Amino acid sequence: MRFGTKATLASIATAAALALSACGGGSSSGGSSSGGAVNGAGKTLDVLVNVNTAYPEQQKQWMSSIQAKFKEQTGADLKFETFTSANDELTRIQTSVVSGQGPDVYSLGTTFTPTAYATKAFVTLSDDDWKKVGGKDRFNQNALGISGPDKDHLAGIPFVSRPFVMAYNKDLLKAAGIDAPASTWDGLAEQAKKLTDPAKGQYGMAIAYKDNFDPWKYIWAMSVQAGNQLVDGKTAKLSDPAVKKAYETYFGWLTKDKVVNPASVGWSNSQALADFAAGKAGYFLMTSSGSIPTLDKSALKDKYDYALMPVAAPGDSSPKSGATPAASILSGDNLVVANYSKNKDLAFAYINLVTSKDEQLNYQKTFGDLPANADALATLTSAPHMAALADAAKKSYATPFTGAWGDIQLALLNVTVQSIPDLAAGNVPDASLSQRIQDAQSKAQSSLDRAK
Repeated sequence: MRFGTKATLASIATAAALALSACGGGSSSGGSSSGGAVNGAGKTLDVLVNVNTAYPEQQKQWMSSIQAKFKEQTGADLKFETFTSANDELTRIQTSVVSGQGPDVYSLGTTFTPTAYATKAFVTLSDDDWKKVGGKDRFNQNALGISGPDKDHLAGIPFVSRPFVMAYNKDLLKAAGIDAPASTWDGLAEQAKKLTDPAKGQYGMAIAYKDNFDPWKYIWAMSVQAGNQLVDGKTAKLSDPAVKKAYETYFGWLTKDKVVNPASVGWSNSQALADFAAGKAGYFLMTSSGSIPTLDKSALKDKYDYALMPVAAPGDSSPKSGATPAASILSGDNLVVANYSKNKDLAFAYINLVTSKDEQLNYQKTFGDLPANADALATLTSAPHMAALADAAKKSYATPFTGAWGDIQLALLNVTVQSIPDLAAGNVPDASLSQRIQDAQSKAQSSLDRAK
């Protein structure tokens, strides 16, 4: 969907959401008491999840397993729908709010939870609702940090945690005389130069410029590290020089530093991961524990580890005083229940199932994502590669909790999308980049104005 159309739809969605919330209510309804069994015979629960491009066959198997267990527990059928990009994710939220029908449960990236909450079309969880999913204490409390605007108004139930780190090839770093991964963006670029040998097909970094989700996260991180929060109250700050510097750094790895495989212009995250797993890159940035299953089955099984991504902004030799030393966004997936759903008790029964300790550990083993279930997470603290991931989780920061953030996030992503042809040609003209950032600023401010 194009941004202009989406802006119009967002306005309609907000108005429609008010009507829906007035008649939909904020608590669950149906025939079960707190924690009791749910009789869903003859019913179907509709759940929306993102497509797992890294593990598509495993996702199909997981869906089949959960469908069978859900049927056994409730007597109800379980239908999965999928989305494939952040744009698709936002569109599904908006169209369902307008129509008052669609999935009963949405599995959303944490950064989209504020957008969902702002529509007022999703359940704000009552104490009784929390009891139906095992209580708030079931979950890692840090994971609740972007479930709602405050602790008393929560809509997102944590499903998995996904702090971002960078993977590195221990053998390649050792061969290049690098003792430890850099903690600054400038230092990382210098290390990447030492690791780059195009004649061998080897590059310093594996980057996914065409990924549907990740590019904006670099811009957010570098910007907040420089002291620019992107949103200041009701004011968008995408036109701040820190944002342009972030894009110049991110694009410059390919166009100026030449430390990235030129083919990465067309890569998704899974393709960059495959390149790193083949031993062709020193670093693989913006990854999570979800890469463990792939790497443990690769030639790098005993040759990789994770480190925090840099926390000092481009141009800085150490974290800037007063800025946010973000190692990662507060990331993962939240489960939200639609107010229009006629199957709320089934929705909470599904969430209770997939956030149980056993199912969370099974999901982690299959896909690598860290459990949001506190007991399940505690069993993994001494597992291989967990040190940097645990550190990143502690040093993660939430993106702004505003209903406009979904549009802002996509505006940031769209700058990269529009720059792909220039990247492929080897240069992003300064004037073109400046205009794209200004367009993103206008769209971000417009969305914030609507959110008022």
